[in-house]
Amino acid sequence: MTQLVLVRHGETEWHAENRYAGVSDIALTARGLEQAQQLAAWAPTAGLAAVWTSTLTRAQLTATACAEAIGVPLRVDARLRELDFGHGEGLTSAEMHEQFPEALQAFRADPVTDHLPGGEDPTEAVRRFTGCLDDLAERHPGDRILVVAHTTAIRLTLCGLMGVPLRDYRRIFPSLRNCGLTEIRLTGRPGAPDREVALLEFNTPIERVTAVQEIP
Repeated sequence: MTQLVLVRHGETEWHAENRYAGVSDIALTARGLEQAQQLAAWAPTAGLAAVWTSTLTRAQLTATACAEAIGVPLRVDARLRELDFGHGEGLTSAEMHEQFPEALQAFRADPVTDHLPGGEDPTEAVRRFTGCLDDLAERHPGDRILVVAHTTAIRLTLCGLMGVPLRDYRRIFPSLRNCGLTEIRLTGRPGAPDREVALLEFNTPIERVTAVQEIP
């Protein structure tokens, strides 16, 4: 059994305009850096044994403060990266509507079968992300670990682990807060009779957690 706290990175410079930031390497805002520090303030109280993150800078910057706070090395795995949104990278929904309206309409109807032009197949993204989580569970049996990653990859993976159709990820999990806490418990190996996935917490604001810690 391993508990994994899945966290979306801090706010980025594309957040205000709601631009699609998949594999684009976007910097954190001042607010994003503040959120990372709030996460780091929580980390020493959380009983974490390790901190893992994706290769993208926004996730690594968020995770670094936590690793330093608990005195462990920051570990990086490319499988934890966000989806590649292809031709949608860096665009707003309005800009995509101007450039490829029919493809955008199909994507809104079924974001898995009709993912954005030139983008990554969400099914493959779930396969790589889940494979990473399973490897982490095997590497850290009985531990609680922090995984800093990305909103779409996390929501799709939650659907995959919970047996929810991937195309429903935006309906079941509409959004993830920056640095919000989502925790799952993995028991047993994939495909084994004792395999069990439990959702322990979803999208708890880091501000709420740190505020409770400050109450005398």
